[in-house]
Amino acid sequence: MTQSTPSSNKSNDAAGITLTGGAAIVAPITAFPSGVPSNAVVVIPLGPNGAPLEKQLIEGPMAMKMEDVWKVLGFNGPAVQVQDDQGRPIAIGLEDLLGGLEKHWVENPDDLMRGRIFAQELMKYERHAKAEGVLAKIVAKGGDGEDWLALGVTQLNQQKWEKAEGTLKGAQNLLKDNPYPSLHLAKVAQGQKNTTAEREHVERAIQIAPNAVDAWAYLFNLVKDASGEAAARKEIETLAEAPVNAKTAAPYVALQGFYAQEEATRDTAIEIAKKAVDRAPADPLALLCLSALYGQAGKLDEVIKTLAPHEAVMVRDVRLAHNYFEALFQSKDMDKIKALLNKLATSPNAEVKQFAIERSRAIAQMLQQQAGQA
Repeated sequence: MTQSTPSSNKSNDAAGITLTGGAAIVAPITAFPSGVPSNAVVVIPLGPNGAPLEKQLIEGPMAMKMEDVWKVLGFNGPAVQVQDDQGRPIAIGLEDLLGGLEKHWVENPDDLMRGRIFAQELMKYERHAKAEGVLAKIVAKGGDGEDWLALGVTQLNQQKWEKAEGTLKGAQNLLKDNPYPSLHLAKVAQGQKNTTAEREHVERAIQIAPNAVDAWAYLFNLVKDASGEAAARKEIETLAEAPVNAKTAAPYVALQGFYAQEEATRDTAIEIAKKAVDRAPADPLALLCLSALYGQAGKLDEVIKTLAPHEAVMVRDVRLAHNYFEALFQSKDMDKIKALLNKLATSPNAEVKQFAIERSRAIAQMLQQQAGQA
């Protein structure tokens, strides 16, 4: 629902250069005698890389590949964002991050949490082979079901079908209420070209957790590939009507996602999303999908009508708070905006509270500017 407003280029023109997205310019600060462009980001190299960079730039701006940018700025590998010990975002080279986490774990290999954090980052950056080695040690030291699941995923991503199957079955035995071992076993079966087993694993995932949207989406794709979109939709809706699934919004939340991206099928997505909300009126994900679809269609009144009764849910879910705020803001209903932000500011959820604080400041600044112009 969020809309952006094109910014003025007056300050860019004054600086003698216009910057647009899709590229970056590396230049000394002296290249901007009339002032730094308003959409520029100033990066100051620290440490031993400062001098070489200044030498390279002495003749003026130059074009650089992204990997070269990281090198001259002193990053070991591409820059990634992490948090420092006070929760502030900082940038660090990927290799330095992984090296630091590995050293931290090696210092105390019996601290399984250190190993888990290291493995998580390795998986995040697709270092699956190394992550497998770390997780294998954690499992050997008495790791839990989540560790077994993560190990199976690393093996799956390396197409080690037999190993992944055995590991994920172990995770399935330990995580009896978790649908994801079954879903990953379905992917193993897909890799082994066993469509019968793939279908069985997906159905088991739905039986374990009827509210698992990923499981319903997997089933839709599976049937669609075999029998076409119409058959897939019919099968999802038929299975959704089974008594055991009758109260969950998940089948329709999954289904609307396949029609939500294209404007031509947005009305279909809205009708499906309505069914999800009808089934579970206070389900945050169902409300989020329907309100987002209304927002994309420009139906602000429908967004407000859908979300207004659920401010209590917004106190715990910043995504709903965002959609409701945007609809109210675009409708210029300042009284409701103020009441909403006051309520959100009391939220025990840190993310919601921060959202309320930031929006309250923005609204205050806007009103102050309007008063000054008047």
